[in-house]
Amino acid sequence: MSFYLIRRLAFILFFSGLLCTAFAQPDNDFSKKYTKPYRILTAGKQVTVKSTEDIKSIMVWTSSGHRIIEQKEVNASSYTFRINVNERIFFVMLELKGDKRFTEKIGVQ
Repeated sequence: MSFYLIRRLAFILFFSGLLCTAFAQPDNDFSKKYTKPYRILTAGKQVTVKSTEDIKSIMVWTSSGHRIIEQKEVNASSYTFRINVNERIFFVMLELKGDKRFTEKIGVQ
């Protein structure tokens, strides 16, 4: 009977230790600064996206969820567009070469 209890206790300790390590946070070094490979420049209603890599696609939508631009196969390091909607807050999603995606919130006047 005591062998059964020892085995059961060892089993419980093993799996509780396993659960503690499974839910541990990864060791991230937040002291490293991450720089975005693109810049978004606004001048009134004109928006320019400049990137160090080629832009595969770009999508822009309003804060209310209306998609205003969706351009695929841009294949350029710069893309300029004009906003024809009377809203101030927009979201931009860029897909760069290598399937890297970035989303950013921008404001225009």
